[in-house]
Amino acid sequence: MRVVIAEDDALLREGLALLLTGEGYEVAAAVPDATTFMSAVSAHRPDVAVVDVRMPPTHTDEGIRAAVEARRLHPSLAVLVLSAYVEEAFATELLAGGAGGLGYLLKERVGRVEEFVEALERVAAGGTAIDPEVVAQLFTRRRDGPIDRLTAREREVLALMAEGLGNTAIAERLVVTEGAVHKHIRSIFAKLDLSPTDRVDRRVTAVLHYLEA
Repeated sequence: MRVVIAEDDALLREGLALLLTGEGYEVAAAVPDATTFMSAVSAHRPDVAVVDVRMPPTHTDEGIRAAVEARRLHPSLAVLVLSAYVEEAFATELLAGGAGGLGYLLKERVGRVEEFVEALERVAAGGTAIDPEVVAQLFTRRRDGPIDRLTAREREVLALMAEGLGNTAIAERLVVTEGAVHKHIRSIFAKLDLSPTDRVDRRVTAVLHYLEA
């Protein structure tokens, strides 16, 4: 699997490259800014990109904007965004298209190699991976709108869906049957008015209901 890394911190950039190379990935490029990231994506056509939210010259939102633009130009590109702390607006902007192949992790997660690699694999396979801390903070902040229709258990299921877990993994985490998880998810979709005929991924769209303002 070919990877492009965009991270302005030289130590973290090289550390990510070494980590991923050691895990068997082909690191096609590791670059320090959004401009060279876009060039690297065009030149190497990677399967997945690991992108820092804040990069030169302003260290505000260059990374997230580059990630959104890269996805627009190369729809098959999977993107895993890294951030030093929870930035709700950036998470929403990245996921606003309702598609898979996207992730948003806190940088501290990189040190937990197994979790980081699992998230990267999930995103590269077309799934989603949202940091559990991001999920927890967003649930704490948002207590109005469609999410209020959900029961406590349904919120737990949705939180685990947001992390990118499938039904089997959710059942194991909550110590319930897969059938029970399936019923909770059907109820979530119904309460959030998500029709089975919708053209977007309903799991991703359900997560967006509490990411969006």
